[in-house]
Amino acid sequence: MSVLVTSDSPRAIVTFVDRIGAGNVVLLALLALYPAVASDFFLTQIGAYSLILGMIALSLVMLAGYGGMVSLAQISVAGVAGYAVAILGLNNSGVHGFGWPFWIVVPFATLLAGIASALIGVISNRTEGIYTIMITLAIATAFFYFTNQNYSLFNGFPGYAGIRAPEFWGVYWRNPLPFYYLCLGVSALTYAAVLYGSRSTFGLTLQALRDNPRRMRAIGFNVTAHKVVAYFYAGIIAGLAGVLLVWFNGRISPGTINVAAAINVLIIAVIGGMRHPVGPFLGALVVVLMQTFAIDIVGAERFNTLIGLVFLAIVFVSPDGLLGLWGRIRPHLAQESLRPNP
Repeated sequence: MSVLVTSDSPRAIVTFVDRIGAGNVVLLALLALYPAVASDFFLTQIGAYSLILGMIALSLVMLAGYGGMVSLAQISVAGVAGYAVAILGLNNSGVHGFGWPFWIVVPFATLLAGIASALIGVISNRTEGIYTIMITLAIATAFFYFTNQNYSLFNGFPGYAGIRAPEFWGVYWRNPLPFYYLCLGVSALTYAAVLYGSRSTFGLTLQALRDNPRRMRAIGFNVTAHKVVAYFYAGIIAGLAGVLLVWFNGRISPGTINVAAAINVLIIAVIGGMRHPVGPFLGALVVVLMQTFAIDIVGAERFNTLIGLVFLAIVFVSPDGLLGLWGRIRPHLAQESLRPNP
């Protein structure tokens, strides 16, 4: 019996690696080993923050890359989950803070974000193309002003502060190392879910709806229902990121979900590349590194100009983002490596 287990184990491992992808396995291993060489600052302010922003952008990639629906309201969906954590959990703002345990708050906040995203899908799916972008941008703007002016529920401009990550298993999960691994675990889960979903029947149907909705409607598919379900799944991803974001910042306010943040999510997705789920995480890393270090060089007043120039340069060189650029360079590098040395 032990011989059978031993002989089948390598085959099972190879099958698992083939299904997941060797590159993904190597990347996950490198990210897991990252804390061995990183300081606390790089663990949280670079590593964890990039993973959180990458998840929000991943929800956009799921909609835009696989469904052809560009939504600028994903930061608002994450904000719904963040505000739910602040209101239902604990905060020190003196407003609400019902003290629910985290194991109830987190699923409830994530589900609420999914429902909010589905409602956005119901509204926006009446349009296509640029009109979808404008409607979702209008929703994001309206949500920002609503939270800014509503004090009875959202505490207006100050928002909520003093929001702590949970403590369980004897670990405070906002400490740098546990929080990084928490973000990495949730990011890996959402990444794998999107990757698996893109190859599932629903994912293939969603891509067919993106390419030819009229034909899919003609053969009996409910185009609107499929798109709304995609919005719901994307909302779950953004909701999980929103929970982590409010734990990361220890607070949430209208400034967290303003229009600039909504546009930054789109910039992150486009910089990384919208044709593969790893693109948003790559784009988030680039933007976070620029926010952390380049702002000291060019100044806060010119930082948005720098982001815009980098965005335009990447789109001009490679419309598919950095991953698309790598896809164009890699064959040439392979050819060069195969040439005989003189």
